[in-house]
Amino acid sequence: MEIFLIILAGLFLVAGLVGCIVPVLPSVPLAYIGLLIMQATDRVQFSTPFLLIWLAVVIVLQVLDYVVPAWGTKRFGGSKLGVWGSTIGLLVGFFFGPWGIIVGPFIGAVVFELFDGKNVNAALKAGFGSFIGLLTGTILKLIACGMMIYYYIGELLG
Repeated sequence: MEIFLIILAGLFLVAGLVGCIVPVLPSVPLAYIGLLIMQATDRVQFSTPFLLIWLAVVIVLQVLDYVVPAWGTKRFGGSKLGVWGSTIGLLVGFFFGPWGIIVGPFIGAVVFELFDGKNVNAALKAGFGSFIGLLTGTILKLIACGMMIYYYIGELLG
């Protein structure tokens, strides 16, 4: 049973890593579940503070995953309407799979900035900010999942 749990934990961690690139999967929560499954084995005993800190990281990253594209839009000169466009583009993008989630916030920010009367260059700049925000969130998730995989491997080898 222990080997099954260790393999299952590894699968959750890999699914979490894949979820960083394929936005349909909840990346960091899946990886965290992998750590919790490892905790259920006799081989691994993470400390309670360790698990609570990672839980906080998971929650923060999940919130940031939805906030950062809008922040990027605002940071690159987007208006409130552009921020709304980025958020709506993200939500609509979910229906179009991974590419929709990547391109949706960009298109939403650009279209809503154009509706707000901005010129094409300003609208594209706001859309680029949305893309940079999405990229930043992806990098943060990759780092978190990579660290959890590091702990998983460390516990297996240790």
